[in-house]
Amino acid sequence: MATLTGYITNNAPQSEADKNPVLAATAANAPQPGIDALQSLELSNRLHSSLDINKLLETYVTETNRIIPIDGLHFHNDDLNFQYKKGRMSRHSCNYRLLMGGQNLGEIHFFRGKRFAEEETVRLEYMLSSLLNPLHNSLMYQQAVNSALIDPLTQVNNRSTFEATLNREVSLAKRHHTSLAMLVVDIDHFKKINDDYGHLIGDCVLRDVAKCINSVIRNSDIVFRYGGEEFVILLSNTGQTGAMLLAERIRKAIAGFECSYGNSSTRVTASLGIACLKENEQPMALFSRADSALYKAKNQGRNQSAYSY
Repeated sequence: MATLTGYITNNAPQSEADKNPVLAATAANAPQPGIDALQSLELSNRLHSSLDINKLLETYVTETNRIIPIDGLHFHNDDLNFQYKKGRMSRHSCNYRLLMGGQNLGEIHFFRGKRFAEEETVRLEYMLSSLLNPLHNSLMYQQAVNSALIDPLTQVNNRSTFEATLNREVSLAKRHHTSLAMLVVDIDHFKKINDDYGHLIGDCVLRDVAKCINSVIRNSDIVFRYGGEEFVILLSNTGQTGAMLLAERIRKAIAGFECSYGNSSTRVTASLGIACLKENEQPMALFSRADSALYKAKNQGRNQSAYSY
């Protein structure tokens, strides 16, 4: 059974009776005022035309605006860390949590400056009932794609995506004459951590180091778990000074974090290699220089960064 649960926020003065009503409807029994069977079939066909969740929601916004004008639509699914925003937030909103077979598909919010009339909310619910099945399919597809591209332990990109992404970023940097930097991060004495504390603590260390990295980088920076205890970060529009500053921020964030599991805890450090793309340099040559700089940092005593000139 597919279910919608939601509430309206109409901020204009209104009676106590119609403030924030709770709405509930099932996809099987949703009312249909103002939408005939042909419109419903056309909407369903359009929504089933793509598994790309962004295209799906883009189509849904377009079709909704044909029947009920809105200023904006926001959708988010926290399980997949996915957000979609179209248009702008306004004074009034209709908000729904979408469920199918007990699975939470996410929350959707409609915004506009004018209050939503009761008959409009009923139409929205009916249109949402047509969205649920294609949305469920798109989310399952997105989850499958993520599983193939994301390291399940650390939730960063896995090695299988590294080479293609590196080639793309190098191509873009050369085409637009912008800088590109790479950091290679390696956890110091990681084998000893596994030997002394066990692999559960080792897994916690990997997760926590990934969190430390993500806590200090920009949204445009791309992180990969390259293998074992090694991470690679691509920094677009970043030269030597910026790359070295970020490397130090990452190093300090990792050194200052205490990794805990059960009654055990430990602190770790990391060594970093830094390289910036040179003119006419090939993608894997950039990686080779950053990796060589990493081993220079290791040989100089660890818990430091080194730059490849």
